[in-house]
Amino acid sequence: MTFPVAKPRAKHLFIYTDGASRGNPGDASIGVVIKNDRHEIIETVSQYLGIATNNKAEYIALIRALEEAKKFHPIAVNFYLDSQLVVRQITGQYKVKDAGLIPLHRQAKTLYGQYEQASISHIPREENNEADALANEALDKQKIKGII
Repeated sequence: MTFPVAKPRAKHLFIYTDGASRGNPGDASIGVVIKNDRHEIIETVSQYLGIATNNKAEYIALIRALEEAKKFHPIAVNFYLDSQLVVRQITGQYKVKDAGLIPLHRQAKTLYGQYEQASISHIPREENNEADALANEALDKQKIKGII
């Protein structure tokens, strides 16, 4: 799936991320949509990860988004995830109990802290269609290649 990409220009970014896992753990992927202050798509990521849990894929999607956003030198960044667990762990409402997620949580928190103004919000899955489509596209491409 291809979304039209606008020219990079943004001091305020709106970023939607999604991780997918078919099997949990199973074949996993991520989707990231970065929009500028006019809500135009300026960057997308669709990547197959290999075998991972859904929560791990959600964290990797957020980390990738945090890294990709840097190249736009934003002043403010709003992150939107349909993973309530990841949002609540990043905001400190939940503790990270899964040993496999602790290093990913630490990395995400470090990257998140590098932004001057940042927020992270949980949104319903229906409001995260573009990132979800990109994550599923990565899985579908692997299936077509015969990897899955």
